[in-house]
Amino acid sequence: MDELSLLVEKIIARGILKTPSIKDALLTVDRKDFVLPKYGEYAYDDQPLPIGEGQTISQPSTVVFMLELLQAQKGNKVLDVGSGSGWTTALLAHIVGPKGKIVAVELLETLKTFGENNFKKTKYENATFLKGNAAGELHEEAPFDRILVNASAREIPPTFLSQLTIGGKMVIPLKDALGNLVLVEKLGEDDYKKSYYPGFAFVPFIE
Repeated sequence: MDELSLLVEKIIARGILKTPSIKDALLTVDRKDFVLPKYGEYAYDDQPLPIGEGQTISQPSTVVFMLELLQAQKGNKVLDVGSGSGWTTALLAHIVGPKGKIVAVELLETLKTFGENNFKKTKYENATFLKGNAAGELHEEAPFDRILVNASAREIPPTFLSQLTIGGKMVIPLKDALGNLVLVEKLGEDDYKKSYYPGFAFVPFIE
């Protein structure tokens, strides 16, 4: 069994990975293509790795947990906030399929370029990479069926809530005492269900 398959099997054994489309994405999108060359030997370890600018490519098991909560579907339009290395963008691009679309937003120009270049190593053509502050502005592509936020915020930005479709889902880490990861489900125009999952650590959201 190769290293990538072994990593995926370990995440399955821990009961984190359950959805076939997410497993297929993990086995198809090689994490090694999204790490800095000097960290290539650690690409299949279940740990975050530096990608520059004080940011990281997230721990695989954490990414899987987030994707399991998000439950992106074929044809979904997804906002990937803090796209960084481009790995989550590529995983989502695989999951939503050619009829879906990923809008990847990164505040730091160097990381936007890094992620976009990494994404070009894949076969996918359903993602757009943009530089900007996703929390500070409404995106012209809104509303989104799913929103994935890859850095911890002090609170959930109202702009994200307003950009969700009714029936849509968002996963966002909070910079709070418990390290909560929050699943937000939009039930109505101003009606949200929030579920909290403590014990996570993310790089802070840059504002």
